[in-house]
Amino acid sequence: MNTPLSRRTALQAAGAATLAAGLTGVTAGAANAADSGPSLVTHPRPAAMPTNTSYKVRVRTAPDGDWQTLDIWRPQLGEINAATGSGKVYNSSLVSFDFHGSVEIEVTYLKGGTTKARVRPDSYGITPELLGDTLRFTLDEPRNVVVQINDDVFDTLHVLTGCPDPRAPKSGDPNVLYFGPGVHTTSDGTLKVAEGQTVYLDGGAVLTATVLFQGVKNARLTGRGFINSTSGGGALVENSENIRIEGVTMLNPNGYATQLGNSRNVHIKGLRSFSSKGWGDGIDVFCSENVVIDGVFMRNSDDCIAIYAHRWNYYGDTRNVTVRNATLWADVAHPINVGTHGNTDNPEVIENLHFQNIDICDHREPQMNYQGCIALNPGDSNLIRNVRAEDIRIENFRWGQVIYMKVMYNTKYNTSVGRGIENVYIKNLTYTGTNAKPSLFLGYDAEHAIKNVTFENLVINGQAIADSMKKPGWYYTTDVMQWFSNEHVINLKFITTAEAQAGK
Repeated sequence: MNTPLSRRTALQAAGAATLAAGLTGVTAGAANAADSGPSLVTHPRPAAMPTNTSYKVRVRTAPDGDWQTLDIWRPQLGEINAATGSGKVYNSSLVSFDFHGSVEIEVTYLKGGTTKARVRPDSYGITPELLGDTLRFTLDEPRNVVVQINDDVFDTLHVLTGCPDPRAPKSGDPNVLYFGPGVHTTSDGTLKVAEGQTVYLDGGAVLTATVLFQGVKNARLTGRGFINSTSGGGALVENSENIRIEGVTMLNPNGYATQLGNSRNVHIKGLRSFSSKGWGDGIDVFCSENVVIDGVFMRNSDDCIAIYAHRWNYYGDTRNVTVRNATLWADVAHPINVGTHGNTDNPEVIENLHFQNIDICDHREPQMNYQGCIALNPGDSNLIRNVRAEDIRIENFRWGQVIYMKVMYNTKYNTSVGRGIENVYIKNLTYTGTNAKPSLFLGYDAEHAIKNVTFENLVINGQAIADSMKKPGWYYTTDVMQWFSNEHVINLKFITTAEAQAGK
């Protein structure tokens, strides 16, 4: 159905009644899951939303709850043809539910011919039981995982899970815009959020509008619903403060899933994003500070996380950005990209960035200048400094580099060279795979250099990399893993954890 905003009051009342009666598939105690036994909340897919027919999925509370069949959603994914530059769109599959305790998931691949199955990220250590075209596995806590059959990276099943929502809106709350199950539209394709207001999307709700936080404080977008096929991005936060975006899933926006500009104190938690179109970035941060991105799952047709300074009408430094507990899958471009855009006339700084506990499942980018699972690329007189990345696990991606650091003057986007990169510390980074091209560290010249980059406990295909490792005396450490740094990289070090603790 299509529900215009003129019915907002009715929606709010209906939503409160739905919450009181219990959502689809709620077992006893789900509304107060933290104080009860195992519980399971499934979310209906509106009939108007497209589905996919590759999988049948059932779930039950472990070990012996009643099986429930899940509705299949259809995210779309993108791939660039390296020979022609044309893009191809693939239909994929998605299920979404919330639980407390443990659940058993049964997946049947309806196309048949299953020879192997993989549940990613690999770091979760989930080995499914495979019985013909059906596999089973257990989740003991909410996680977002990808079921991959026969090494196909597009005809996959994305299993998105969370905890039952303890902060569902109260009945009659005048500060809540509640959207219940069904498809909801607005007259102009946008929904502007007022100061102090919460937008809540029920698990079966689909909103086809860009959510706008413009010049507001203390506002929130939350729930377990979907923002789908918007004419703009999924959410826009600009000139705002104390904003939270939590739990929703964004499907195929025409633009970024979430864009931040000239904002501060923004917390994005549990966001899921899928895109297939050009410039289909996940979360882009411009000229903002005190930003936390936590527990997100991003599968995008451009950068998953991008952190910049000036662009368009945004001006000023970007600082204090944390990305943690994330799963990133870049079908195009970078999982993490920092620094491209800035202000030549009034140079800016991008500083105090922290990336922690991140799984990078994939990276596919044919263009050399846009590779790197983690890319630090200051242009437009930007200075990148004080970056820390730790506990980063990179799987065998399709095409690109593990790390790309370049002080750049990319004339397609820049009007001046970046000022440099300073003080980068990367700890406990692992890469397991065979497809990575050599990582590059390229200062521009002596005045626009890369300074003070340290890798602690870098592990490439099981081999710990350190300057002190056994190797031919005339080798650079980078020769061991076929990386390259030019003469404008100063104080690049590879150390073990023991050496770090000893202060070496």
